[in-house]
Amino acid sequence: MSTQTVTIHSLGAEGDGIANGPDGPIYVPFSLPGETLAIAKVGNQGTIMSIAAAAPERVEPPCRHFGPDGVGGTCGGCALQHMEKTAYNAYKRGLVIAALKARGLDVPVGALVEAEPGQRRRLVYTVRNREKGLVFGFNQPGTHQVVPIEDCPITTASILARFPALKALCSALAGGSDAFRMTVIETVTGLDVSFDGVRGGLKERERRVLSETTLKLRGIARVSVNGEIVIEPQKPLLDFAGAMVSPPPGAFTQATREAEEAMADLVIAHLGKAKKVADLFAGIGTFALRIARKAQVLAVESDEKAIKALDAAARATQGLKPVKAERRDLFRRPLMAFELKGLDAVVFDPPRAGAEAQCHELAKSDVKTIIAVSCNALTLARDLTILTAGGYRITSITPIDQFLWSPHVEIVATLSKG
Repeated sequence: MSTQTVTIHSLGAEGDGIANGPDGPIYVPFSLPGETLAIAKVGNQGTIMSIAAAAPERVEPPCRHFGPDGVGGTCGGCALQHMEKTAYNAYKRGLVIAALKARGLDVPVGALVEAEPGQRRRLVYTVRNREKGLVFGFNQPGTHQVVPIEDCPITTASILARFPALKALCSALAGGSDAFRMTVIETVTGLDVSFDGVRGGLKERERRVLSETTLKLRGIARVSVNGEIVIEPQKPLLDFAGAMVSPPPGAFTQATREAEEAMADLVIAHLGKAKKVADLFAGIGTFALRIARKAQVLAVESDEKAIKALDAAARATQGLKPVKAERRDLFRRPLMAFELKGLDAVVFDPPRAGAEAQCHELAKSDVKTIIAVSCNALTLARDLTILTAGGYRITSITPIDQFLWSPHVEIVATLSKG
């Protein structure tokens, strides 16, 4: 380890400041462009020791867990709380612009749909056993040390109000020395709490204590351990434009309702008068069930529990157009060009790896309208390159901030052919 003074010239894709060093770039978390810092350097990583000249964009972080002196390093949940809002929004939009330009896509990028504090309805915490009992929180960056969370400015008020209940549920699990995860989703009927990675499973005494504890608490819809439902006082439900979906334990959902609705509004608007639509990587029906208000839908998803939840919701909701739910691994078996015939539009929202194989087939198709939703600007840019090579024209790019004070950004891209 060495100590040196550096000047930050830009922010990287992970939110770290970048300085030039004699051996290449040095990455310094919680720094900002234009700052002069004294850092402790190990390899190509730097830790702020002191700030000689702060950037005008540096602000006081709103969360006491973020770190001492506003330079982070305590709680690993956020990376950019020290950055003024206008500069932060420009950084997030810039991530999308840079990813597109790297692929030769010089297209206009819309203004960032902003996130606000208190919107995060889905969180994944680390739980670890300590001498004083089990605690939950986020890992300190670069360590396995869990920082207990007492309050959190990104989290919805409903989840914050139930922190004591979540602590009680954690304490009901005896737990060993190994850490495990607790996924919390705010639903219409209460919190859906899913513990995963609990080694050795659930002992009978733990099951009983967990059930008894849950029944004493208010606002807990369901508790599951390693995918098994332990107790369900209320079926957890998510509202997708009037279609009520009961997600499987720990299911993927959009992290904030506000971002979900912004993405869905863009999808629905660009579909126009489309009558037959495929929703690929459909999950539990975030888009498919909304689209079914106006068009027939083929919903394709590889996760069996997710597609069953989507199908059950479609069958139970009145006023929808026909929804065909199909389980299929689109990475290994993408819908082929001939299978896409007859569709007016395709929506796809893949994991971070993107939809490369599927885009090659879409590029050969005659589908007039494509809407790509992505949480990874780099893989989206790759996929858009494939589609534009196949004759599609990008008509809009909209970045959406769903993960406040993180370097992650959602994007909705719309494309047309013909």
